Amino acid sequence: MSARPFSQTQAPTLSRLLTMDGDARLRCDPRSGRNRYGCLPHPLDTRPSFASSTASSISKAAFARVEDLRGRVAGADPELQAAEFERLRAELTALCGLEGPGAPAIVFAPAGTDLHLIVAQLSGAESRLEERGVLRVLMTETSETGNGVPAALAGRHYNARAPLSGEVEDGGQMGGCRPVELCMLSSRGADSRPRGAELDAEVERLCVEAASAGKNVLLIVSDVSKTGLLAPSPSLALDLLRRFPGRVDVLVDACQFRLSPATLRAYLGQGFLIALTGSKFVTGPAFSAALLVPPALASLWQRRSLPASLSAYSARSDWPKGWEGRGSMVRECNLGLLLRWEAALTEMKAFRLLPDKAVEGFLRAFAVAVTKRLASGGALEALPLGPLDRGPFAQEPGWDAVPSLFPFLLKRDGYLDHAETRAVYETLLERHGHIGQPARCGARQGREVSALRICASMRLAVDALAPGGRGTEAVVKEALVLLDQTERLVRG
Repeated sequence: MSARPFSQTQAPTLSRLLTMDGDARLRCDPRSGRNRYGCLPHPLDTRPSFASSTASSISKAAFARVEDLRGRVAGADPELQAAEFERLRAELTALCGLEGPGAPAIVFAPAGTDLHLIVAQLSGAESRLEERGVLRVLMTETSETGNGVPAALAGRHYNARAPLSGEVEDGGQMGGCRPVELCMLSSRGADSRPRGAELDAEVERLCVEAASAGKNVLLIVSDVSKTGLLAPSPSLALDLLRRFPGRVDVLVDACQFRLSPATLRAYLGQGFLIALTGSKFVTGPAFSAALLVPPALASLWQRRSLPASLSAYSARSDWPKGWEGRGSMVRECNLGLLLRWEAALTEMKAFRLLPDKAVEGFLRAFAVAVTKRLASGGALEALPLGPLDRGPFAQEPGWDAVPSLFPFLLKRDGYLDHAETRAVYETLLERHGHIGQPARCGARQGREVSALRICASMRLAVDALAPGGRGTEAVVKEALVLLDQTERLVRG
C-alpha cells in the first residue's frame, strides 16, 4: 500500500492528519478534544504548559509551517513524500550538529517504543535474521521508559492498534521476530531513591554473564528517564562495549531529547545508538521518533533483512535509501509522521538560534527556582535525582548538564497514591495548566506513589530568550504559579 489515495480537496484537516498513523494514544476525546497525553492537535491551547516530559500541544508557529507542508504533500505522489523524508533527515542531522563523515544513518518511527522494536530485530553480531540467537536485553523498569517497551522488544504488539495496520491483538506475537531474554532492572530503590552504583553492578554482572556465554546483549541506557534519571552509567556502558566488541550493543534511550549536540556527537563517536523523539523537550506533537545509527553499525545493519510483520509500524521512507530492511515494508510513506516531524523541526530551528550560554543560564534559573520551591515544605516533595554524570562523554559540558525535568510527590496526611495523584493532575489540566502526567516511582510509607513532573523545554527557552520574548523571569514565575496551584488542589 502506498500513501492514502485522497485528492487535495478531499484531504483531511491538518488536525486530523496530525493524529493519523499512530496508535490509540493519539485519539482525541470527543468531549475535551485532547488525546491521552492531555494535548490538542491544534494551537488553541492557551494554558501554561510545562509538560514536556509527557507531551505538548502543537504551537502556532509549528502548525503554520506544517500547514504549508501539507499543501505540498497531501495526496501527492509517494515519491514526493519520500523526498520530504530525505529532507527531514538532512535537516535533523544539521540541527543536531552531526554533519560530516561521522554522520549517523537515521531511521524514523512513530514512537520511541517502535524504535525499541526495530533495534531488537537488528541488534547482534550475526548477519542474517534466521541465524540470530536469543538477545539478552538489559533495561530499566517501564515506569522510567514506557509501558509498551518490554512487549516491543520481544516482538509483540503493545497496543490494540498499530500505526500502519489498524487493529491488532494487544500483546500478540509478531511473525518472524527473534526471541528475547528481557532483564528489567530497578533504577530506584523501594524508597524511590536512585540505585546508582548498585544498579551498575547488577548490569555489569548480567552483561558479563551473557556475553561470556556467547550471547548477544543489548544494553539500554536512559538519558534522561521519565523521572529525570541517567541510568545505568554511560561510563559502564562504554566499558562493556569495549570489553565485548561485536557482542554488546548500547542504545541510549534519549527519547526525552534533553541532550546537546556535543553529547550526541560523543555518544555516536563511541558507537552508541541513540533513540530520540521530537515530542518531549522539543515540544513537537506526540508520535515522532528517530533512531541515530553510528556509521559502523549502519554499514552492518543496512544489509540485514527485517520481519514483514514490522510493516505494521514502519514504512519504506522511514528507512535510509539502500537499506535491505526497506523491502519488508508495505507502505511507502507515513504522512502523519512526516507532518509531526516537520512541527518538531520548526521548534528545533527556533531553539538552535539561541546562544548555548543563554540557554544554560535560562535552564539554571529554572532549576534553581523550581528546586527551591519544591524544597520549601508543604504538599509538594521533590523526588531525588541523581547527577547527570556522563563521564567520558562530558568533555564539552553544556546546557544538558543542567537538570530540566523535576519530578515531585504529593502529600496530604501522608503520600497520595497513583489514583489520587492522577486526579490532581487532571483537575490541574482542566483548570490551570499542563504538567507531566503521573509516573510510578516506588513506594513511600507503604503506599505505591507516582510523581508529577514540571519541565523546561525548547519552546519555553525560546519564549524566554528570543527577541521579543517574555524573559526568563516571566517564564519561571509562571512555573512557580502552577506549582502553587497544584499545592492548593492537594490541600483541597
